[in-house]
Amino acid sequence: MAEPHANSTAEWPCRRYALQGVWTPILQQLGLPMADVLRRAGLPDDLLSHPSACLDAVDFYRLWDEVVASLGSGQIASRICGAVRTDAFSPALFAALCSPTLVMALHRLARFKPLVAPIHLDVVERGDEVTARLHWPSGDIQPPASLIHTELLLLVMLARVGTRHAVTPVRVRTAIAPPSATSYADFLGGPMLAGMHHEVVFNRADATRAFLTVNDALWRIFEPELRTRLAMLDDSANLTERVRAVLHEALPAGVVAIEPVARRLAMSPRTIQRRLAVEGTSFSAVVQDTRNALSRYYLGATSMTVAEIALLLGFDEPNSFYRAFREWSGETPRQFRARRSGA
Repeated sequence: MAEPHANSTAEWPCRRYALQGVWTPILQQLGLPMADVLRRAGLPDDLLSHPSACLDAVDFYRLWDEVVASLGSGQIASRICGAVRTDAFSPALFAALCSPTLVMALHRLARFKPLVAPIHLDVVERGDEVTARLHWPSGDIQPPASLIHTELLLLVMLARVGTRHAVTPVRVRTAIAPPSATSYADFLGGPMLAGMHHEVVFNRADATRAFLTVNDALWRIFEPELRTRLAMLDDSANLTERVRAVLHEALPAGVVAIEPVARRLAMSPRTIQRRLAVEGTSFSAVVQDTRNALSRYYLGATSMTVAEIALLLGFDEPNSFYRAFREWSGETPRQFRARRSGA
C-alpha cells in the first residue's frame, strides 16, 4: 500500500536539497578530502559543517561532477553505492529501510528523496512487476549520466540491503548508455538495457519480500520530522500543504488548534484562515483531511492498535477516533482494516 502523498506526476516542487548527514559520510568513505572537493566545486570549504546547508540543482550537479572527477575513471557508480551503503543517516534511505517491504520502501523513497537530491521517483505496480522510474526537474540543466546510473544501482542496492537477499531485477533500462557495461552487468546480475526511460523493474515476489531492516517504532518517531523538512524545502508549496506538514508533526502531541500551528509557520491565525480560504479550504478541513489520510495509512500499512492510532492523530480517546473514522469512511476502523487485509 502506498503512503499518502502528492501525485508523483505533479510539477517538481523542491528547489534546494539538504546536505547534512549525507555527503560527509560519502566523501569520507571514498577517501576524498572534503574541503578540496568543495573548493574545486566552487563551494565554501566548510559548507558541510553547517547543519542547515542546502544546494540548488546547479550546485548539486557541480558537486557531483567534482566527486566523480576526483575518483577518476572506473566503476564510479558501484564505488559511490558502496559509500552510500555505510552512510550514517540519509533521510530518504532511512525512510526506505524502515519499511516492511521493498514496494513500501520505494513509495517512501519517492516521497522523501527530494530531501537530499533533485530526483523524482515514480512507482508503478502492474501485474507481477513493480517499476521504479527516475525523473529529473524540467529545465535546461540535465543531470550527469553518472548520477543517473548510480541512482539506478542504488535502487537495486536498497532491495538487497533491506531483504539481505541477492535480489536481481527483472530488467534495468536507461536512455544513456553507461561507459562500462560489463561492470554494471556484474553489479546488477544482468545487462543495463537501452530504453526511453531510466527505470528498474522488480518482480512482485522480491518487491513484497520482508525487509529485515523494518523498524516501525523508529519510523513513527521520525516520519513527522521528515515530512516537515520536506515541506520546508518546498519553495512552491501552497499554504494547505505547509499546514498539513506541520500537522503531521503536531498531531501526536495533541495539537489540533490553529494558534500553535500559526506560531510554527510564523503567521497569525487570521492570515492562515484568510489564505486557506483563497485556496478553497479551511484550517478545520485541513485537520480533518490530514487525520483521514493518516488514519487510512496507519490502519492499512501498520500493525498499530486503534488506540495507538487515535493517539498519533491527536484524539483525546479512542472512541472519538471511532466516531470520526465512521463519518469519514462509513465503517469502523476494524472493518476498514479487515477489508484492506482481505480478511
